[in-house]
Amino acid sequence: MTADQLADLSDTLFSSSVGLYSLAVVAFCAQLAFGRRPARARELVGSGAPAEPGATAASAPGADPPAVRRWGRVAMLLTALGALAHAGVLVARGLATDRLPWGNMYEFATAVVLVAVVAFLVLAVRSPGLRHLGLFVLAPVVVSLVAIGLFLYVEGGPLVAALRSSWLAVHVTSAILGSGVFLVSGIASALYLVRSRYEARGGDGADLVARVPSAASLDRLAHRTAVFGFPIYTFAMIAGAIWAESAWGRFWGWDPKETWMFISWVVYAAYLHARTTAGWRGRPAAWVNVVGFGMVLFNLLYVNMVSTGLHSYGGVD
Repeated sequence: MTADQLADLSDTLFSSSVGLYSLAVVAFCAQLAFGRRPARARELVGSGAPAEPGATAASAPGADPPAVRRWGRVAMLLTALGALAHAGVLVARGLATDRLPWGNMYEFATAVVLVAVVAFLVLAVRSPGLRHLGLFVLAPVVVSLVAIGLFLYVEGGPLVAALRSSWLAVHVTSAILGSGVFLVSGIASALYLVRSRYEARGGDGADLVARVPSAASLDRLAHRTAVFGFPIYTFAMIAGAIWAESAWGRFWGWDPKETWMFISWVVYAAYLHARTTAGWRGRPAAWVNVVGFGMVLFNLLYVNMVSTGLHSYGGVD
């Protein structure tokens, strides 16, 4: 295939991935809408307490009817197909331009979203109970990809001179991996804040909240993904400093991109510390994690698109 044909294929696969993810969102919605509402905690704890009509063992989480479980399997299949098409976007773009496919904001953001989807798929395959998070992961994914296609799309082309370095594969790749994993961690913490309040009220509230994993499960998910992403993000920052010394003759210059990446790193370090500190576990730590992901988004969007600095040439970390 010619470069133009590969570029067209990349664009077609981008639209296809958005379509497949959108169908997955519909299937995840059906799974949540038609699934059984878990029995309230007070109905499941203690012996001899009368249960409400219909509150049986089948009402426990994971006891959805076969038809609902089929919706979940369809949603996972559509998500996997969407991820394959999504990966094809970057592969075709890379082949068309004969370079790594994250040399601008369009490619970088597309890759970050792909990492988040793959991370969710791996977690959902390992722990089927986490599939109920599909709606809350895939809906932001669809919105993000639509925004990327509308506002960040650029034609494929050669790298600007400043990015023609082997450090591109090291620094930017690790920044993509860390940011994508933090996306899942941030969503898990946001849902934890909602679910923990629901449980504190005795399970009274929306049925939708009742069907997401427990607050304890969401807290563990947020923590484990942050633990996984933090060293990668740390390595990205260190690799960026080494690249900066090679390119600009200094390791650190408090460029806006460098500054906000460091701030994000500090916030995530604070979250990991708070998560294991008495008095900060639970909701306070979750809020720190949500703020940390907000910093990552601010660094990705505002710093790249609005502020000016040495990193503004490529639109990437």
